[in-house]
Amino acid sequence: MVTATSEFDLKQTILFDGPFGPIETDQLTQAVSYDFTQFDVLREAINELELKEMREELSPAGRVRLGVSLYLAGRYDLSVAALKKGDSGALALYYLARSFFALRRYDEALKHYDLAQKSGYSVDVCRLGRAEVYRYQNQPEESLKELDKLSGAIEQTAEYLYQRGATVSMYGNLDEAVKLYERAVAADKNHPGALFGLALERERGGYDEEALDLYKRAAAHFPANVGTLFNLGLLYEDLEQYEQAVSCYQRILDAYPTNQKARLFLKDAKASSEMHIDEEAQRKKDRIGQVLSIPVSDFELSVRSRNCLKSMGIASLGDLCAHTEQELLNSKNFGETSLVEIREMLTLKGLQLGQFAPNNKQTPEPVEMETLTPDEQAILLRPVTDLNLSVRARKCMNRLSIQTIGELVRKTADELLECKNFGVTSLKEIRERLTVYNIKLRGE
Repeated sequence: MVTATSEFDLKQTILFDGPFGPIETDQLTQAVSYDFTQFDVLREAINELELKEMREELSPAGRVRLGVSLYLAGRYDLSVAALKKGDSGALALYYLARSFFALRRYDEALKHYDLAQKSGYSVDVCRLGRAEVYRYQNQPEESLKELDKLSGAIEQTAEYLYQRGATVSMYGNLDEAVKLYERAVAADKNHPGALFGLALERERGGYDEEALDLYKRAAAHFPANVGTLFNLGLLYEDLEQYEQAVSCYQRILDAYPTNQKARLFLKDAKASSEMHIDEEAQRKKDRIGQVLSIPVSDFELSVRSRNCLKSMGIASLGDLCAHTEQELLNSKNFGETSLVEIREMLTLKGLQLGQFAPNNKQTPEPVEMETLTPDEQAILLRPVTDLNLSVRARKCMNRLSIQTIGELVRKTADELLECKNFGVTSLKEIRERLTVYNIKLRGE
Protein backbone atom coordinates (compact mmCIF):
# COMPACT_ATOMS: atom_id res chain seq x y z
CA MET A 1 0.00 0.00 0.00
CA VAL A 2 1.27 3.47 -0.88
CA THR A 3 1.66 5.79 2.09
CA ALA A 4 1.31 9.55 1.83
CA THR A 5 4.39 11.24 3.27
CA SER A 6 4.51 14.50 5.19
CA GLU A 7 5.65 16.17 1.94
CA PHE A 8 2.53 15.03 0.07
CA ASP A 9 0.42 18.02 -0.99
CA LEU A 10 -3.18 16.87 -1.37
CA LYS A 11 -4.47 20.09 -2.89
CA GLN A 12 -1.57 20.38 -5.31
CA THR A 13 -2.10 16.79 -6.48
CA ILE A 14 -5.78 17.40 -7.28
CA LEU A 15 -5.63 20.88 -8.77
CA PHE A 16 -2.53 20.94 -10.91
CA ASP A 17 -1.28 18.97 -13.89
CA GLY A 18 0.94 16.06 -13.11
CA PRO A 19 0.68 12.32 -12.61
CA PHE A 20 -2.76 11.23 -11.44
CA GLY A 21 -3.46 7.53 -11.27
CA PRO A 22 -3.85 4.68 -8.75
CA ILE A 23 -0.71 5.72 -6.86
CA GLU A 24 -1.92 9.29 -6.39
CA THR A 25 -5.46 8.22 -5.41
CA ASP A 26 -3.96 5.87 -2.81
CA GLN A 27 -1.91 8.79 -1.50
CA LEU A 28 -5.07 10.92 -1.26
CA THR A 29 -6.91 8.31 0.82
CA GLN A 30 -3.86 7.75 3.03
CA ALA A 31 -3.45 11.49 3.63
CA VAL A 32 -7.03 11.86 4.89
CA SER A 33 -6.83 8.60 6.87
CA TYR A 34 -3.72 9.86 8.63
CA ASP A 35 -5.12 13.35 9.30
CA PHE A 36 -8.88 13.80 8.92
CA THR A 37 -8.48 17.59 8.78
CA GLN A 38 -7.25 16.93 5.23
CA PHE A 39 -10.87 16.15 4.38
CA ASP A 40 -11.51 19.91 4.52
CA VAL A 41 -8.58 20.42 2.14
CA LEU A 42 -10.12 17.84 -0.20
CA ARG A 43 -13.42 19.73 -0.17
CA GLU A 44 -11.63 23.02 -0.85
CA ALA A 45 -9.92 21.47 -3.88
CA ILE A 46 -13.27 20.11 -5.11
CA ASN A 47 -14.84 23.57 -4.79
CA GLU A 48 -12.05 25.10 -6.88
CA LEU A 49 -12.41 22.46 -9.59
CA GLU A 50 -16.20 22.91 -9.62
CA LEU A 51 -15.76 26.66 -10.13
CA LYS A 52 -13.45 25.97 -13.07
CA GLU A 53 -16.02 23.53 -14.46
CA MET A 54 -18.74 26.19 -14.21
CA ARG A 55 -16.49 28.57 -16.16
CA GLU A 56 -15.80 25.77 -18.67
CA GLU A 57 -12.10 25.99 -17.88
CA LEU A 58 -11.68 22.32 -16.95
CA SER A 59 -10.00 19.89 -19.33
CA PRO A 60 -11.20 16.27 -19.71
CA ALA A 61 -8.26 15.19 -17.51
CA GLY A 62 -9.29 17.84 -14.97
CA ARG A 63 -12.82 16.44 -14.94
CA VAL A 64 -11.38 13.01 -14.08
CA ARG A 65 -9.56 14.57 -11.11
CA LEU A 66 -12.82 16.21 -10.09
CA GLY A 67 -14.77 12.98 -10.50
CA VAL A 68 -12.31 10.90 -8.46
CA SER A 69 -12.25 13.56 -5.73
CA LEU A 70 -16.05 13.68 -5.64
CA TYR A 71 -16.11 9.88 -5.32
CA LEU A 72 -13.71 10.02 -2.35
CA ALA A 73 -15.92 12.69 -0.76
CA GLY A 74 -18.99 10.46 -1.11
CA ARG A 75 -20.76 12.61 -3.72
CA TYR A 76 -21.40 9.78 -6.14
CA ASP A 77 -24.03 11.33 -8.43
CA LEU A 78 -21.77 14.30 -9.11
CA SER A 79 -18.82 11.96 -9.48
CA VAL A 80 -20.62 10.07 -12.27
CA ALA A 81 -21.51 13.34 -14.03
CA ALA A 82 -17.92 14.60 -13.92
CA LEU A 83 -16.32 11.29 -14.94
CA LYS A 84 -18.66 10.91 -17.93
CA LYS A 85 -17.25 14.19 -19.23
CA GLY A 86 -13.72 12.99 -18.60
CA ASP A 87 -11.16 11.54 -20.98
CA SER A 88 -12.74 8.03 -21.08
CA GLY A 89 -9.46 6.59 -19.85
CA ALA A 90 -9.01 3.55 -17.64
CA LEU A 91 -8.96 5.58 -14.39
CA ALA A 92 -12.19 7.39 -15.28
CA LEU A 93 -13.92 4.12 -16.20
CA TYR A 94 -12.75 2.41 -13.01
CA TYR A 95 -14.08 5.20 -10.78
CA LEU A 96 -17.30 5.24 -12.75
CA ALA A 97 -17.64 1.57 -11.79
CA ARG A 98 -16.89 2.43 -8.14
CA SER A 99 -19.41 5.29 -8.16
CA PHE A 100 -22.14 3.17 -9.78
CA PHE A 101 -21.47 0.47 -7.18
CA ALA A 102 -21.85 3.00 -4.35
CA LEU A 103 -25.13 4.12 -5.91
CA ARG A 104 -26.25 0.45 -6.03
CA ARG A 105 -26.49 0.58 -9.81
CA TYR A 106 -24.86 -2.82 -10.01
CA ASP A 107 -25.35 -3.56 -13.71
CA GLU A 108 -23.68 -0.26 -14.62
CA ALA A 109 -20.86 -1.05 -12.20
CA LEU A 110 -20.21 -4.45 -13.85
CA LYS A 111 -20.29 -2.86 -17.30
CA HIS A 112 -17.73 -0.21 -16.36
CA TYR A 113 -15.41 -2.68 -14.64
CA ASP A 114 -15.33 -4.52 -17.98
CA LEU A 115 -14.65 -1.28 -19.85
CA ALA A 116 -11.93 -0.24 -17.39
CA GLN A 117 -10.23 -3.64 -17.78
CA LYS A 118 -10.34 -3.40 -21.57
CA SER A 119 -8.86 0.11 -21.35
CA GLY A 120 -5.86 -1.13 -19.44
CA TYR A 121 -6.83 -0.92 -15.77
CA SER A 122 -5.52 -3.77 -13.59
CA VAL A 123 -7.28 -7.02 -14.53
CA ASP A 124 -6.97 -8.34 -10.98
CA VAL A 125 -8.43 -5.18 -9.43
CA CYS A 126 -11.36 -5.18 -11.87
CA ARG A 127 -12.11 -8.84 -11.14
CA LEU A 128 -12.10 -8.11 -7.42
CA GLY A 129 -14.51 -5.27 -8.11
CA ARG A 130 -16.85 -7.54 -10.05
CA ALA A 131 -16.68 -10.15 -7.28
CA GLU A 132 -17.82 -7.50 -4.82
CA VAL A 133 -20.72 -6.43 -7.06
CA TYR A 134 -21.94 -10.03 -7.43
CA ARG A 135 -21.78 -10.45 -3.66
CA TYR A 136 -23.97 -7.39 -3.14
CA GLN A 137 -26.36 -8.77 -5.77
CA ASN A 138 -26.63 -11.86 -3.55
CA GLN A 139 -24.88 -14.01 -6.14
CA PRO A 140 -22.05 -15.62 -4.12
CA GLU A 141 -21.50 -18.32 -6.77
CA GLU A 142 -20.71 -15.66 -9.39
CA SER A 143 -18.48 -13.87 -6.89
CA LEU A 144 -16.49 -17.08 -6.29
CA LYS A 145 -16.14 -17.63 -10.04
CA GLU A 146 -14.47 -14.23 -10.36
CA LEU A 147 -12.21 -14.90 -7.39
CA ASP A 148 -11.26 -18.34 -8.74
CA LYS A 149 -9.99 -16.71 -11.93
CA LEU A 150 -7.32 -14.94 -9.89
CA SER A 151 -3.99 -16.56 -9.18
CA GLY A 152 -0.47 -15.72 -8.13
CA ALA A 153 0.54 -12.89 -5.81
CA ILE A 154 -2.97 -11.40 -5.80
CA GLU A 155 -4.18 -14.37 -3.74
CA GLN A 156 -2.02 -13.25 -0.83
CA THR A 157 -3.28 -9.66 -0.81
CA ALA A 158 -5.58 -8.35 1.91
CA GLU A 159 -8.28 -7.33 -0.56
CA TYR A 160 -8.47 -10.78 -2.16
CA LEU A 161 -8.54 -12.56 1.22
CA TYR A 162 -11.22 -10.18 2.46
CA GLN A 163 -13.40 -10.63 -0.64
CA ARG A 164 -13.15 -14.42 -0.39
CA GLY A 165 -13.91 -14.30 3.34
CA ALA A 166 -16.97 -12.11 2.81
CA THR A 167 -18.19 -14.42 0.05
CA VAL A 168 -17.79 -17.71 1.92
CA SER A 169 -19.57 -16.15 4.92
CA MET A 170 -22.68 -15.96 2.71
CA TYR A 171 -22.67 -19.76 2.65
CA GLY A 172 -22.56 -19.83 6.46
CA ASN A 173 -18.89 -20.82 6.62
CA LEU A 174 -18.15 -18.33 9.40
CA ASP A 175 -15.08 -20.09 10.79
CA GLU A 176 -13.44 -20.10 7.37
CA ALA A 177 -14.49 -16.49 6.83
CA VAL A 178 -12.87 -15.42 10.12
CA LYS A 179 -9.64 -17.21 9.20
CA LEU A 180 -9.58 -15.39 5.86
CA TYR A 181 -10.24 -12.05 7.56
CA GLU A 182 -7.42 -12.73 9.99
CA ARG A 183 -5.07 -13.55 7.12
CA ALA A 184 -6.17 -10.33 5.40
CA VAL A 185 -5.36 -8.28 8.50
CA ALA A 186 -2.02 -10.07 8.77
CA ALA A 187 -1.30 -8.94 5.19
CA ASP A 188 -2.54 -5.38 5.85
CA LYS A 189 -3.26 -4.48 9.47
CA ASN A 190 -5.35 -1.49 8.34
CA HIS A 191 -7.57 -3.18 5.74
CA PRO A 192 -11.01 -1.67 6.48
CA GLY A 193 -13.11 -4.51 5.03
CA ALA A 194 -11.31 -7.29 6.87
CA LEU A 195 -11.34 -5.30 10.12
CA PHE A 196 -15.07 -4.71 9.71
CA GLY A 197 -15.71 -8.40 8.99
CA LEU A 198 -13.77 -9.46 12.09
CA ALA A 199 -15.47 -6.81 14.22
CA LEU A 200 -18.90 -7.99 13.09
CA GLU A 201 -18.15 -11.59 14.04
CA ARG A 202 -16.64 -10.56 17.39
CA GLU A 203 -19.69 -8.45 18.17
CA ARG A 204 -22.03 -11.31 17.29
CA GLY A 205 -20.04 -13.50 19.67
CA GLY A 206 -20.44 -10.98 22.49
CA TYR A 207 -16.82 -9.82 22.49
CA ASP A 208 -17.69 -6.11 22.51
CA GLU A 209 -14.31 -4.81 23.64
CA GLU A 210 -12.48 -6.57 20.83
CA ALA A 211 -15.19 -5.54 18.36
CA LEU A 212 -14.86 -1.92 19.48
CA ASP A 213 -11.11 -1.93 18.85
CA LEU A 214 -11.55 -3.48 15.39
CA TYR A 215 -14.30 -1.04 14.41
CA LYS A 216 -12.12 1.88 15.54
CA ARG A 217 -9.26 0.65 13.40
CA ALA A 218 -11.58 0.19 10.42
CA ALA A 219 -13.09 3.65 10.90
CA ALA A 220 -9.62 5.21 10.81
CA HIS A 221 -9.49 4.40 7.07
CA PHE A 222 -10.73 6.94 4.53
CA PRO A 223 -13.25 6.79 3.05
CA ALA A 224 -14.76 4.92 5.99
CA ASN A 225 -17.42 2.28 5.45
CA VAL A 226 -20.82 3.63 6.55
CA GLY A 227 -21.66 0.32 8.25
CA THR A 228 -18.46 0.58 10.26
CA LEU A 229 -19.35 4.07 11.51
CA PHE A 230 -22.91 3.07 12.38
CA ASN A 231 -21.83 -0.03 14.31
CA LEU A 232 -19.03 1.83 16.07
CA GLY A 233 -21.44 4.60 17.03
CA LEU A 234 -23.92 2.13 18.49
CA LEU A 235 -21.20 0.43 20.53
CA TYR A 236 -20.13 3.82 21.87
CA GLU A 237 -23.73 4.50 22.86
CA ASP A 238 -23.90 1.16 24.70
CA LEU A 239 -20.81 2.30 26.64
CA GLU A 240 -22.46 5.70 27.28
CA GLN A 241 -19.63 7.38 25.35
CA TYR A 242 -22.04 9.66 23.53
CA GLU A 243 -19.56 12.25 22.28
CA GLN A 244 -17.68 9.56 20.35
CA ALA A 245 -20.99 8.24 18.97
CA VAL A 246 -21.91 11.74 17.81
CA SER A 247 -18.54 11.98 16.03
CA CYS A 248 -19.24 8.73 14.12
CA TYR A 249 -22.67 9.84 12.90
CA GLN A 250 -21.34 13.28 12.03
CA ARG A 251 -18.63 11.71 9.87
CA ILE A 252 -21.34 9.90 7.91
CA LEU A 253 -23.24 13.15 7.39
CA ASP A 254 -20.06 14.96 6.34
CA ALA A 255 -19.82 12.58 3.41
CA TYR A 256 -23.53 11.83 2.94
CA PRO A 257 -25.55 14.90 4.04
CA THR A 258 -28.86 13.31 3.00
CA ASN A 259 -28.44 10.13 5.06
CA GLN A 260 -31.59 10.29 7.17
CA LYS A 261 -30.62 7.31 9.34
CA ALA A 262 -27.39 9.04 10.35
CA ARG A 263 -29.27 12.27 11.02
CA LEU A 264 -31.74 10.43 13.29
CA PHE A 265 -28.97 8.57 15.12
CA LEU A 266 -27.04 11.82 15.56
CA LYS A 267 -30.07 13.54 17.08
CA ASP A 268 -30.66 10.66 19.51
CA ALA A 269 -26.98 10.47 20.51
CA LYS A 270 -26.87 14.21 21.22
CA ALA A 271 -30.02 13.98 23.32
CA SER A 272 -28.58 11.01 25.23
CA SER A 273 -25.33 12.91 25.74
CA GLU A 274 -27.12 15.88 27.28
CA MET A 275 -29.21 13.58 29.47
CA HIS A 276 -26.10 11.65 30.51
CA ILE A 277 -24.30 14.86 31.47
CA ASP A 278 -27.30 15.97 33.55
CA GLU A 279 -27.52 12.57 35.25
CA GLU A 280 -23.79 12.50 35.94
CA ALA A 281 -23.94 16.00 37.40
CA GLN A 282 -26.88 15.02 39.60
CA ARG A 283 -25.14 11.81 40.72
CA LYS A 284 -22.04 13.78 41.57
CA LYS A 285 -24.13 16.33 43.44
CA ASP A 286 -25.92 13.56 45.34
CA ARG A 287 -22.63 11.88 46.24
CA ILE A 288 -21.26 15.16 47.57
CA GLY A 289 -24.50 15.73 49.46
CA GLN A 290 -24.21 12.32 51.08
CA VAL A 291 -20.65 13.02 52.16
CA LEU A 292 -21.54 16.46 53.50
CA SER A 293 -24.37 15.00 55.57
CA ILE A 294 -22.01 12.64 57.45
CA PRO A 295 -22.05 13.59 61.17
CA VAL A 296 -18.70 14.70 62.56
CA SER A 297 -19.45 12.38 65.49
CA ASP A 298 -18.69 9.46 63.12
CA PHE A 299 -14.99 10.39 63.28
CA GLU A 300 -12.55 9.74 66.09
CA LEU A 301 -11.74 13.30 67.10
CA SER A 302 -10.12 14.51 70.30
CA VAL A 303 -12.37 15.66 73.14
CA ARG A 304 -11.20 19.27 72.63
CA SER A 305 -12.09 19.22 68.91
CA ARG A 306 -15.46 17.59 69.54
CA ASN A 307 -16.39 20.11 72.21
CA CYS A 308 -15.35 23.02 70.01
CA LEU A 309 -17.37 21.80 67.04
CA LYS A 310 -20.39 21.22 69.25
CA SER A 311 -20.18 24.72 70.71
CA MET A 312 -20.13 26.17 67.17
CA GLY A 313 -23.18 24.16 66.14
CA ILE A 314 -21.13 22.09 63.67
CA ALA A 315 -22.83 18.73 63.37
CA SER A 316 -21.90 17.50 59.87
CA LEU A 317 -19.05 17.70 57.36
CA GLY A 318 -21.17 20.19 55.41
CA ASP A 319 -21.34 22.44 58.46
CA LEU A 320 -17.59 22.12 58.86
CA CYS A 321 -16.76 22.99 55.23
CA ALA A 322 -18.87 26.13 55.54
CA HIS A 323 -16.36 27.46 58.10
CA THR A 324 -12.88 28.80 57.43
CA GLU A 325 -9.74 27.86 59.34
CA GLN A 326 -9.70 31.29 60.93
CA GLU A 327 -13.24 30.89 62.19
CA LEU A 328 -12.28 27.66 63.90
CA LEU A 329 -9.10 29.16 65.36
CA ASN A 330 -11.14 32.06 66.75
CA SER A 331 -13.19 29.55 68.72
CA LYS A 332 -12.31 29.17 72.39
CA ASN A 333 -9.83 26.36 73.18
CA PHE A 334 -9.40 25.48 69.48
CA GLY A 335 -5.72 25.45 68.49
CA GLU A 336 -3.35 24.34 65.73
CA THR A 337 -3.36 20.72 66.91
CA SER A 338 -7.14 20.51 66.53
CA LEU A 339 -6.91 22.28 63.19
CA VAL A 340 -4.46 19.67 61.84
CA GLU A 341 -6.76 16.94 63.09
CA ILE A 342 -9.77 18.47 61.30
CA ARG A 343 -7.80 18.97 58.08
CA GLU A 344 -6.77 15.32 57.99
CA MET A 345 -10.34 14.18 58.58
CA LEU A 346 -11.66 16.29 55.70
CA THR A 347 -8.83 15.27 53.35
CA LEU A 348 -9.91 11.64 53.68
CA LYS A 349 -13.27 12.68 52.19
CA GLY A 350 -11.81 14.97 49.52
CA LEU A 351 -12.97 18.09 51.34
CA GLN A 352 -11.35 21.13 52.87
CA LEU A 353 -12.23 23.85 55.31
CA GLY A 354 -13.94 26.90 53.87
CA GLN A 355 -14.61 25.41 50.45
CA PHE A 356 -18.29 26.28 50.72
CA ALA A 357 -17.92 29.41 52.79
CA PRO A 358 -17.74 31.99 49.93
CA ASN A 359 -20.73 30.62 47.99
CA ASN A 360 -22.97 29.17 50.67
CA LYS A 361 -22.70 31.76 53.39
CA GLN A 362 -25.79 33.94 53.15
CA THR A 363 -26.01 37.32 54.77
CA PRO A 364 -28.65 36.95 57.45
CA GLU A 365 -31.36 39.53 57.78
CA PRO A 366 -30.57 41.89 60.61
CA VAL A 367 -32.18 41.00 63.90
CA GLU A 368 -32.66 43.57 66.59
CA MET A 369 -31.37 41.41 69.43
CA GLU A 370 -31.94 44.14 71.98
CA THR A 371 -35.71 43.79 71.47
CA LEU A 372 -35.54 40.14 72.50
CA THR A 373 -35.44 38.70 75.97
CA PRO A 374 -32.27 36.85 77.02
CA ASP A 375 -34.16 33.56 76.72
CA GLU A 376 -35.29 34.41 73.18
CA GLN A 377 -31.77 35.41 72.22
CA ALA A 378 -30.44 32.15 73.60
CA ILE A 379 -32.97 30.14 71.56
CA LEU A 380 -32.05 31.90 68.29
CA LEU A 381 -28.36 31.29 68.89
CA ARG A 382 -28.85 27.58 69.46
CA PRO A 383 -27.62 25.25 66.64
CA VAL A 384 -30.33 24.03 64.30
CA THR A 385 -29.20 20.48 65.11
CA ASP A 386 -30.96 20.90 68.46
CA LEU A 387 -34.25 20.57 66.57
CA ASN A 388 -33.43 16.88 65.88
CA LEU A 389 -34.68 17.09 62.30
CA SER A 390 -35.08 14.18 59.91
CA VAL A 391 -32.32 13.39 57.42
CA ARG A 392 -34.17 15.09 54.55
CA ALA A 393 -34.78 18.26 56.53
CA ARG A 394 -31.17 18.30 57.77
CA LYS A 395 -29.89 18.05 54.19
CA CYS A 396 -31.95 21.07 53.30
CA MET A 397 -30.44 22.97 56.22
CA ASN A 398 -26.96 22.06 54.92
CA ARG A 399 -27.80 23.16 51.37
CA LEU A 400 -29.05 26.50 52.66
CA SER A 401 -26.10 26.83 55.10
CA ILE A 402 -28.49 27.30 58.00
CA GLN A 403 -26.46 26.87 61.16
CA THR A 404 -28.67 28.29 63.91
CA ILE A 405 -32.35 28.41 64.77
CA GLY A 406 -32.16 32.17 64.27
CA GLU A 407 -31.02 31.70 60.66
CA LEU A 408 -33.85 29.21 60.12
CA VAL A 409 -36.66 31.49 61.31
CA ARG A 410 -35.45 34.22 58.94
CA LYS A 411 -36.60 31.96 56.08
CA THR A 412 -40.14 31.86 54.74
CA ALA A 413 -41.98 28.61 54.05
CA ASP A 414 -41.73 29.26 50.29
CA GLU A 415 -37.94 29.72 50.48
CA LEU A 416 -37.58 26.37 52.22
CA LEU A 417 -39.87 24.62 49.72
CA GLU A 418 -37.62 25.82 46.88
CA CYS A 419 -34.82 23.65 48.27
CA LYS A 420 -34.41 20.35 46.39
CA ASN A 421 -36.21 17.33 47.96
CA PHE A 422 -37.74 19.56 50.65
CA GLY A 423 -41.49 19.06 50.64
CA VAL A 424 -44.59 19.77 52.67
CA THR A 425 -43.81 16.91 55.08
CA SER A 426 -40.43 18.44 55.97
CA LEU A 427 -42.03 21.88 56.29
CA LYS A 428 -44.63 20.51 58.70
CA GLU A 429 -41.85 18.87 60.71
CA ILE A 430 -39.93 22.14 61.08
CA ARG A 431 -43.04 24.03 62.10
CA GLU A 432 -43.74 21.44 64.80
CA ARG A 433 -40.16 21.62 66.11
CA LEU A 434 -40.27 25.42 66.26
CA THR A 435 -43.58 25.34 68.14
CA VAL A 436 -41.72 23.80 71.06
CA TYR A 437 -39.80 27.09 71.38
CA ASN A 438 -42.93 29.14 70.66
CA ILE A 439 -41.43 30.62 67.46
CA LYS A 440 -42.40 30.53 63.79
CA LEU A 441 -40.90 30.96 60.33
CA ARG A 442 -40.79 34.45 58.86
CA GLY A 443 -44.17 35.61 57.59
CA GLU A 444 -46.21 33.16 59.66
